Order: sequence, then C-alpha cells, then structure tokens
Amino acid sequence: MLGYTHVMHTQRPMSLDRQSAEQLAIQAIGFVASDPELLPRFLALSGIEASHIRRAAAEPGFLAGVLQFILAHEPTIQAFCTASEIEPAQVAAALRALPFGDNNFEAST
Repeated sequence: MLGYTHVMHTQRPMSLDRQSAEQLAIQAIGFVASDPELLPRFLALSGIEASHIRRAAAEPGFLAGVLQFILAHEPTIQAFCTASEIEPAQVAAALRALPFGDNNFEAST
C-alpha cells in the first residue's frame, strides 16, 4: 500500500505554484462534496457545516486541510487521483504550496 508518506519519501518532490495548488484543492472539495460517504466524514472531522464550505474555502488553511483529508486515507487518495487523472505526488505538491500545508498530519488506512 502506497500512502502519502511513501509518496513524499520515495520520489523527488514535485512543486506547484499556489494558483495551481488552489485549483487542485477546489477540485478535491468537489470530489469530497459529491461522495455520500466522504462528505459526512469530512464535515465531522473538520467541524464545519456543509452550508459553510464555500465561505470556509476562502480561509487560510482550509484548502490545505482538504488536501490533508484526501492524503490521509489511502482509498480516498487513490479514488481522487483516479477520478482526476492525476498522481498522488501532485496532491502532495499542491499541499506544500498552500498556506498551512505541511506534512504534520496523521495518516490512516
């Protein structure tokens, strides 16, 4: 199983500019919002109400939090990357390009 930590430590880090990272994170919000199992989990973990997601997306750190949520769960990152036709390394690079995006979160399987 290849998780976020594996992606970060076995490949040369990719970089994205902030605008590209924000676009990828917004795509991730759409992915989470459209999934009837992921959305309630995201809302519970983030403590945000569904009606406040658009407003929260403008807050520093929210977009990084969405990508951390995606990256922290192997089946979720695989599903997102498959649906978006991107590599997990791109998601990790987007996280690093965003405010409050770093490697300090727990991964789950």
